[in-house]
Amino acid sequence: MTLPRVPSWVQDAVFYQIFPDRFAKSTRVPKSPSLEPWGDPPTPLGFKGGDLLGIAERLDYLTDLGINAIYLNPIFQSAANHRYHTYDYYQVDPLLGGNRAFGELLQACHARGMRVILDGVFNHAGRGFFAFHHILENGPLSPYRDWFHIQGYPLRAYDSSPRRPLNYASWWGLPELPKFNTATPAVRDYLLAVAEHWVREGIDGWRLDVPTEIDDGRFWRALRRRVKAVNPEAYLVGEIWDEAREWLRGDRFDALMNYPFSRSCLGFFGGPRLDTSARPGGYRLRTLGARAFADRIDTMLAWYPWNVSLAQLNLLGSHDTPRTLTLLGGIKDRLKLAMFYMMTSPGAPCLYYGDEIGLAGGPDPACRAAMPWDRSRWDSNLHDHVRRLIATRHRHTALRRGTYATLYAARGVYAFARSHKAEQLIVVINANEHAVEVRVPVPPIVRDGMSLRPILGEHPGTVASGRTSPFPLAALSGGVWQAL
Repeated sequence: MTLPRVPSWVQDAVFYQIFPDRFAKSTRVPKSPSLEPWGDPPTPLGFKGGDLLGIAERLDYLTDLGINAIYLNPIFQSAANHRYHTYDYYQVDPLLGGNRAFGELLQACHARGMRVILDGVFNHAGRGFFAFHHILENGPLSPYRDWFHIQGYPLRAYDSSPRRPLNYASWWGLPELPKFNTATPAVRDYLLAVAEHWVREGIDGWRLDVPTEIDDGRFWRALRRRVKAVNPEAYLVGEIWDEAREWLRGDRFDALMNYPFSRSCLGFFGGPRLDTSARPGGYRLRTLGARAFADRIDTMLAWYPWNVSLAQLNLLGSHDTPRTLTLLGGIKDRLKLAMFYMMTSPGAPCLYYGDEIGLAGGPDPACRAAMPWDRSRWDSNLHDHVRRLIATRHRHTALRRGTYATLYAARGVYAFARSHKAEQLIVVINANEHAVEVRVPVPPIVRDGMSLRPILGEHPGTVASGRTSPFPLAALSGGVWQAL
């Protein structure tokens, strides 16, 4: 079987997801006096004034953290702070600094070897999108009437009610998000041209929003062909919240946002502190023991060819979920342990902005607070922990590209091996709220008499009778050892 071809750089990437209105603002982008105060709790409709030059001016921070790829939530002109209500796909929102600011940011990122992927929202537009506005003005006489799924005139874009329901298809019935009719050739041509245009402008890929809502494999195959013809190394990652093998066969996407990974991590590392009342993406969260966690991870890794698993976008949380710290009961040691696993497991890790300094918050809009730049408000210990984890991942190829094998899973302890050529690593995690001492089996390539040098951790070890010497692990901690 021919393996799907995925971009080679993704396996070595550590992504950082940025919600542009909330990360950083620059004095070089004019600001409205009606902006919400930066530090106030976020609201559904309010704008904080973050912009793309603000991101460019904070690249030193990201570089120091170890980030080498950025995923930006939508940046195109829109009437919403999240910008999923796009009304011009060729213009970066002037509130973010416009096309010029994006060009500066992209150039600055590439100068540092940092990749940039954009959020592609091709299922629906905003009510201000030119073709929808044309229908609002001209009704059935508009030449654009087949660009959307119109069920009657005049459009009830602003005055629908239970007695006068919406008369056009929209995402989840929201009037502000009219759904494109991608069966119309002109619509397909427009959207595919947008996808190609921004890759020609230099972006390194697309995160594709709600792709299952466009139930047309031909559209996604055409998008892949157009994008990859410009840049074969462009990364295409879809927002699909569960297993989706048919999307990762090499003709549509390279990877998915790995929400099954997120739910598994929350279940194991949250333990008794997990907020099981939360429903991120509509999915129930369940606490998991070590064996159940191991089974879920092994099952997940078997879904796709190995090179695809190595390119999955692994995340703990995003703009669509409560903050990970909040879901883990506010226990920062549990967040540290979840970060530890994300940085040592297969797939490209993706940090949601602010998680590394301890931002908390419930569902949208609380999970979209402004990034505080007063370091006295940071959890510096957490920040340094994440920075150290990322640096370790960058130093050890086995953590990025190595094979993966579960070694032990019982009584709150989980151990696995990562192997790449001559590099053999053993990772052990204690998810208990008490210290443990554990000996774990080693893979056959690790022989008796070999020493185990701590990479993350303090205690060296040895191998005897196919097992490690006892590893002492503090409560809610993990360690990585290299076999020599």
